[in-house]
Amino acid sequence: MVDEQIVARGIRDPEVIRALRVVPRHLFVDSTDAYADRALPLPADQTISQPFVVALMTAASRPVRGWTGARVLEVGTGSGYQAAVLAELGASVISVERHPRLAAAARSALLAAGYDRVRVLDGDGTVGVPEGAPYDAILVTAAAPFVPPPLVDELADGGRLVMPVGGREHQWLTVVSRTGETSVERRLEPVAFVPLVGAFGVSGPDPEPGPV
Repeated sequence: MVDEQIVARGIRDPEVIRALRVVPRHLFVDSTDAYADRALPLPADQTISQPFVVALMTAASRPVRGWTGARVLEVGTGSGYQAAVLAELGASVISVERHPRLAAAARSALLAAGYDRVRVLDGDGTVGVPEGAPYDAILVTAAAPFVPPPLVDELADGGRLVMPVGGREHQWLTVVSRTGETSVERRLEPVAFVPLVGAFGVSGPDPEPGPV
Protein backbone atom coordinates (compact mmCIF):
# COMPACT_ATOMS: atom_id res chain seq x y z
CA MET A 1 0.00 0.00 0.00
CA VAL A 2 2.63 2.51 1.06
CA ASP A 3 5.00 2.00 -1.88
CA GLU A 4 2.30 1.91 -4.57
CA GLN A 5 -0.21 4.43 -3.21
CA ILE A 6 1.83 6.82 -1.07
CA VAL A 7 5.45 7.01 -2.18
CA ALA A 8 4.67 6.53 -5.87
CA ARG A 9 2.27 9.50 -5.75
CA GLY A 10 4.80 11.91 -4.33
CA ILE A 11 4.62 11.76 -0.53
CA ARG A 12 8.22 12.11 0.65
CA ASP A 13 7.90 12.86 4.38
CA PRO A 14 9.79 9.95 6.01
CA GLU A 15 7.87 10.17 9.29
CA VAL A 16 4.51 10.01 7.54
CA ILE A 17 5.67 7.09 5.40
CA ARG A 18 6.86 5.23 8.51
CA ALA A 19 3.56 5.84 10.32
CA LEU A 20 1.54 4.57 7.36
CA ARG A 21 3.63 1.40 7.36
CA VAL A 22 3.11 0.82 11.08
CA VAL A 23 -0.57 1.61 11.75
CA PRO A 24 -2.75 -1.48 11.10
CA ARG A 25 -5.45 -0.02 8.84
CA HIS A 26 -7.44 -3.28 8.86
CA LEU A 27 -8.28 -2.75 12.53
CA PHE A 28 -10.20 0.41 11.64
CA VAL A 29 -12.39 -0.75 8.76
CA ASP A 30 -14.49 -3.90 8.43
CA SER A 31 -13.55 -4.72 4.85
CA THR A 32 -11.34 -7.12 2.94
CA ASP A 33 -10.31 -4.03 0.94
CA ALA A 34 -8.87 -2.21 3.95
CA TYR A 35 -5.67 -1.35 2.09
CA ALA A 36 -7.31 -0.47 -1.25
CA ASP A 37 -6.60 2.85 -2.95
CA ARG A 38 -10.06 4.28 -2.40
CA ALA A 39 -12.38 5.60 0.27
CA LEU A 40 -14.44 2.93 2.04
CA PRO A 41 -17.88 3.18 3.67
CA LEU A 42 -18.44 3.44 7.40
CA PRO A 43 -21.69 3.40 9.38
CA ALA A 44 -23.81 6.60 9.53
CA ASP A 45 -23.07 7.35 5.85
CA GLN A 46 -19.48 8.28 6.63
CA THR A 47 -16.25 7.12 4.98
CA ILE A 48 -12.63 6.29 5.72
CA SER A 49 -10.43 8.26 3.33
CA GLN A 50 -8.15 6.49 0.87
CA PRO A 51 -4.62 6.01 2.22
CA PHE A 52 -3.09 8.64 -0.09
CA VAL A 53 -5.46 11.35 1.17
CA VAL A 54 -4.63 10.44 4.79
CA ALA A 55 -0.94 10.72 3.96
CA LEU A 56 -1.41 13.99 2.08
CA MET A 57 -3.41 15.65 4.87
CA THR A 58 -0.93 14.45 7.47
CA ALA A 59 2.11 15.70 5.57
CA ALA A 60 0.45 19.06 4.82
CA SER A 61 -0.43 19.65 8.48
CA ARG A 62 3.06 18.91 9.81
CA PRO A 63 3.75 21.25 12.77
CA VAL A 64 6.64 23.68 12.42
CA ARG A 65 8.28 22.21 15.52
CA GLY A 66 7.68 18.62 14.45
CA TRP A 67 5.19 15.98 15.51
CA THR A 68 6.61 14.89 18.87
CA GLY A 69 4.48 16.43 21.59
CA ALA A 70 2.49 18.53 19.13
CA ARG A 71 -1.09 19.36 20.09
CA VAL A 72 -3.40 18.16 17.32
CA LEU A 73 -7.16 18.43 16.90
CA GLU A 74 -9.03 16.19 14.48
CA VAL A 75 -12.61 17.05 13.52
CA GLY A 76 -14.44 13.94 12.35
CA THR A 77 -12.97 10.84 13.99
CA GLY A 78 -14.71 8.40 11.67
CA SER A 79 -12.94 5.06 11.98
CA GLY A 80 -10.11 6.45 14.13
CA TYR A 81 -7.45 5.63 11.51
CA GLN A 82 -6.28 9.20 10.90
CA ALA A 83 -6.05 9.77 14.65
CA ALA A 84 -3.94 6.62 14.97
CA VAL A 85 -1.54 7.87 12.31
CA LEU A 86 -1.17 11.18 14.15
CA ALA A 87 -0.60 9.40 17.46
CA GLU A 88 1.99 7.12 15.86
CA LEU A 89 3.86 10.27 14.81
CA GLY A 90 4.09 11.30 18.47
CA ALA A 91 1.34 13.92 18.60
CA SER A 92 -1.08 14.47 21.46
CA VAL A 93 -4.42 13.98 19.72
CA ILE A 94 -7.95 15.11 20.52
CA SER A 95 -10.54 13.89 18.02
CA VAL A 96 -14.22 14.91 17.88
CA GLU A 97 -16.99 12.80 16.34
CA ARG A 98 -20.66 13.81 16.15
CA HIS A 99 -21.95 10.22 15.74
CA PRO A 100 -21.75 8.48 19.14
CA ARG A 101 -21.66 4.98 17.65
CA LEU A 102 -18.74 5.87 15.40
CA ALA A 103 -16.95 7.48 18.34
CA ALA A 104 -17.40 4.35 20.44
CA ALA A 105 -16.15 2.10 17.64
CA ALA A 106 -13.15 4.35 17.06
CA ARG A 107 -12.22 4.25 20.74
CA SER A 108 -12.29 0.44 20.64
CA ALA A 109 -10.20 0.30 17.47
CA LEU A 110 -7.65 2.77 18.80
CA LEU A 111 -7.34 0.76 22.01
CA ALA A 112 -6.91 -2.48 20.05
CA ALA A 113 -4.20 -0.87 17.93
CA GLY A 114 -2.34 0.43 20.98
CA TYR A 115 -3.21 4.14 20.72
CA ASP A 116 -4.98 4.47 24.04
CA ARG A 117 -3.86 8.08 24.63
CA VAL A 118 -6.01 9.51 21.83
CA ARG A 119 -8.98 11.38 23.31
CA VAL A 120 -12.15 10.79 21.30
CA LEU A 121 -14.94 13.19 22.23
CA ASP A 122 -18.60 13.17 21.21
CA GLY A 123 -19.86 16.49 19.89
CA ASP A 124 -19.78 19.22 17.27
CA GLY A 125 -16.20 19.54 16.09
CA THR A 126 -16.88 22.71 14.08
CA VAL A 127 -16.76 24.71 17.32
CA GLY A 128 -13.42 23.13 18.22
CA VAL A 129 -12.25 22.12 21.68
CA PRO A 130 -11.14 25.36 23.35
CA GLU A 131 -9.76 23.69 26.48
CA GLY A 132 -7.06 21.96 24.40
CA ALA A 133 -6.12 25.01 22.34
CA PRO A 134 -3.96 26.33 20.86
CA TYR A 135 -3.31 23.50 18.41
CA ASP A 136 -0.19 23.05 16.32
CA ALA A 137 -2.27 21.24 13.70
CA ILE A 138 -5.97 20.79 12.98
CA LEU A 139 -7.29 18.23 10.49
CA VAL A 140 -10.92 18.31 9.37
CA THR A 141 -12.09 15.15 7.63
CA ALA A 142 -15.34 16.48 6.15
CA ALA A 143 -16.12 19.30 3.74
CA ALA A 144 -17.69 22.73 4.24
CA PRO A 145 -18.10 25.84 2.05
CA PHE A 146 -15.72 27.75 4.36
CA VAL A 147 -13.23 27.08 7.13
CA PRO A 148 -14.99 27.26 10.53
CA PRO A 149 -13.77 30.47 12.24
CA PRO A 150 -13.53 28.86 15.72
CA LEU A 151 -10.98 26.38 14.35
CA VAL A 152 -8.81 29.14 12.93
CA ASP A 153 -9.03 30.91 16.28
CA GLU A 154 -7.78 27.74 18.01
CA LEU A 155 -4.69 27.40 15.78
CA ALA A 156 -1.38 28.19 17.43
CA ASP A 157 0.89 30.83 15.95
CA GLY A 158 2.62 28.93 13.15
CA GLY A 159 -0.10 26.28 13.18
CA ARG A 160 -1.66 24.64 10.13
CA LEU A 161 -5.21 23.55 9.45
CA VAL A 162 -6.04 21.13 6.61
CA MET A 163 -9.58 20.49 5.37
CA PRO A 164 -11.65 20.09 2.20
CA VAL A 165 -13.41 23.34 1.25
CA GLY A 166 -16.19 23.62 -1.31
CA GLY A 167 -19.65 22.30 -2.19
CA ARG A 168 -21.14 18.84 -1.71
CA GLU A 169 -19.80 17.42 -4.97
CA HIS A 170 -16.46 19.16 -5.47
CA GLN A 171 -13.95 20.51 -2.99
CA TRP A 172 -10.31 21.52 -2.76
CA LEU A 173 -8.08 20.20 -0.02
CA THR A 174 -7.05 23.46 1.59
CA VAL A 175 -4.25 24.41 3.98
CA VAL A 176 -4.67 27.35 6.34
CA SER A 177 -1.43 28.65 7.84
CA ARG A 178 -1.58 31.05 10.77
CA THR A 179 1.04 33.67 11.61
CA GLY A 180 0.09 35.90 14.50
CA GLU A 181 -3.41 37.18 13.78
CA THR A 182 -3.09 36.55 10.04
CA SER A 183 -4.14 33.37 8.26
CA VAL A 184 -3.41 32.42 4.66
CA GLU A 185 -5.16 29.71 2.61
CA ARG A 186 -3.69 27.68 -0.24
CA ARG A 187 -5.19 24.85 -2.29
CA LEU A 188 -3.57 21.45 -2.69
CA GLU A 189 -5.76 19.35 -4.97
CA PRO A 190 -9.40 18.50 -5.73
CA VAL A 191 -11.07 15.98 -3.41
CA ALA A 192 -14.52 14.65 -2.51
CA PHE A 193 -15.48 14.32 1.17
CA VAL A 194 -18.72 13.86 3.08
CA PRO A 195 -20.30 17.12 4.39
CA LEU A 196 -19.12 18.69 7.63
CA VAL A 197 -22.23 18.99 9.78
CA GLY A 198 -22.34 21.38 12.69
CA ALA A 199 -22.83 24.94 13.86
CA PHE A 200 -20.08 26.16 11.51
CA GLY A 201 -20.53 23.53 8.81
CA VAL A 202 -23.50 22.58 6.66
CA SER A 203 -26.95 21.79 7.99
CA GLY A 204 -27.97 18.19 8.42
CA PRO A 205 -29.90 15.71 10.55
CA ASP A 206 -29.16 15.17 14.18
CA PRO A 207 -26.69 12.37 14.84
CA GLU A 208 -28.06 8.94 15.54
CA PRO A 209 -28.41 8.15 19.25
CA GLY A 210 -25.69 6.23 21.00
CA PRO A 211 -26.06 2.82 22.60
CA VAL A 212 -28.61 2.59 25.39
